[in-house]
Amino acid sequence: MPADSKKTILVIDDDITIRKLLSYHLKNNGFDVFEAVGPSEAFAHLNQNKFDLVLCDVTMDEMDGFTFCKQVREKEEYKILPFIFVTAKSGIEDKEKAIEVGGDDFITKPFEIQELIMKVRALVRRADIFKIYGAKRIIEQTVSQSTPQIVLIDDDQSLAKLFQYNLNKSGFECHIAFNAEDGLKLIKKVNPDIIISDIMMPKIDGFQLRKMILEDEQIKAIPFIFLTSKGSENDILDGYDLGITDYVLKTAGPRVVVAKVSAIIKSLGKERQKVVSELHSAADSMKMKVVPDESPEFDNFQIKHWHVPFQGIPGGDFIDYFRFNENNLVVIFGDVMGKKWGAWYFAYAYAGYIRSSLRVALQSVSSLTPADILKKLNLAVYNDAKISEVFTTLSILVFDNQKMKALYSGAGDLPLIYHNYENKIIHRIQSNGVLLGFAPDSDYENIEITLTKNDILYLMSDGIIESRNSNGVQFGVNGLEEALLKVEKDQAPVQKFISEFSSFTAGKFEDDISLIMIKAL
Repeated sequence: MPADSKKTILVIDDDITIRKLLSYHLKNNGFDVFEAVGPSEAFAHLNQNKFDLVLCDVTMDEMDGFTFCKQVREKEEYKILPFIFVTAKSGIEDKEKAIEVGGDDFITKPFEIQELIMKVRALVRRADIFKIYGAKRIIEQTVSQSTPQIVLIDDDQSLAKLFQYNLNKSGFECHIAFNAEDGLKLIKKVNPDIIISDIMMPKIDGFQLRKMILEDEQIKAIPFIFLTSKGSENDILDGYDLGITDYVLKTAGPRVVVAKVSAIIKSLGKERQKVVSELHSAADSMKMKVVPDESPEFDNFQIKHWHVPFQGIPGGDFIDYFRFNENNLVVIFGDVMGKKWGAWYFAYAYAGYIRSSLRVALQSVSSLTPADILKKLNLAVYNDAKISEVFTTLSILVFDNQKMKALYSGAGDLPLIYHNYENKIIHRIQSNGVLLGFAPDSDYENIEITLTKNDILYLMSDGIIESRNSNGVQFGVNGLEEALLKVEKDQAPVQKFISEFSSFTAGKFEDDISLIMIKAL
C-alpha cells in the first residue's frame, strides 16, 4: 500500500494477545494501527486522531462492543466510519445486532488473517466510494427524498422475488432481472443506488457483469454487492479485486441482506448531507454569495429578485448588479453549466471568476453595451484553461434611467420577457449569442428596448420553465406568461408570481429557481 494512501485502523480488544495479533498483521499489510484496551481509551484515540476503520471486540468488561458502536455512531463525524466486530459470537442474532447498532461487518474468532485483511480493505474502499459517489449523487439527484432504488440480478427467480419482497417491505424499491444481460439494461435505465448480483449465472456470470459495469463511466461508481452461495476464499477475493462494496452469502437470509443494504444507503445519505454542509461552510468562509441579499435602488426603476437554491444547496444560478454611474446600472444573470457535474458543484468559484472578469471588462470597454462586455468576457473565459471545460449562460442588461432605455444581450440564455402593462401584451426577446467560452470569436448583438411607465422586464432560470405539477405537466414559457398577465396594477409582481408558481408546483421545485424583475416607474 503506497505511503500516500496509507489508512489508519483503531483496534479495540481487552485481550492483549488478540489485540497484538491484529495489530501485527495489519501493520504487515501496510496499515497504521492504534490500540485500545477498552472503550474509554478508544474514545480518547477517536478524539485525537483520524481513523479510516475500527476493529472492535464485542465482549469487554468496561462496555460491550455493541453499546460502544452505538455511542460512536451518535457523533456526526463518525456516522460513516467503517466498523467491524471481531468476536467469538457467531449466532445470526448477534450478526443482526451488529448491523442494527451501526456495524458494517462481523468476523468470528478464530478467524483467518486473509479474510480479516480482505474485509478491512473492502470497507476502506467502500468508504472511499461513499465520498466520491455520495457527493456526485447529491448533485445529480434529489437528496434523500426519493425511495432508494435497488437492482437485483439472480437467475434463481424464486429467490430473486423473495429478496425483492423483503427489500420492498423495508422501504426500498427493488427491480429484478434474471440474467446479466437484462440486468445491465435495467441498471442503465434505473440508475440505482445499489446493485446486488448473483455470481453463478448462465452465459454471463457475476464477475463478467461486474467487469462490464466497471467499463461504463455512468454506472461504475454505483455500490455493488455480490449475493451468492459461493463462499470460498478465492471467490471472495476475486470479488473484492473487482472493487465491490460488499459480499453476502445467500444462507445469511433476507434480513441480513436488508440490514446490509440499509447500512450502505444510510452511509450514502450521511455523506451527501455532509457534502451539503461543507459546501455551505465553504461559501460562508469565502464571504461570498451567488445572489445578493437585497436588490439595488435605482432612480426611475424598481428592481426585485427571487432565488431559491435547489434542495438548499448553494450554486447553479448567480445574480449580480454593477452600478456604472448614477445613470447606468448593469444587471447580470447567469447559470453555470458544464461537461462535468463538477462545474455545477464549483458554481461558487466559477461565479466569482465570472464576476471578476466581468468587472475587468466593464472597466475596459469603450462603450457601455452588453454585447461589447460579452465579447471581452467570452474571450477571457475561452483563454482560461482552468475553466475550459465549463460553460455558462449569461444575460446582461444595461439600464439608462434618463433615457428610460435598456440594452440587452445574451449568451445561450432564455428569452427576456417584456411585459407591456398598458396594452396587456407580453413579448419574448431572444438573443442569438452562444454560450460563454464555446468559441473565441463568438458574436453578440445589442437589442434596445424603450420602456414606458409600468413596463416590466423579466429574467428567469430554466428551473422555472422546467418545473412540473403533481400530474407531470411542465410550467413552461406559456405558464410563465399566463402568470405574469395576472398581475394587477396595485400588486407586487414578484410576490404575485411566487404565489402563482408555488400553487402550480405545490412548492416542489426541480432546479435552482431565479427570477429578476425590473419595472419602469
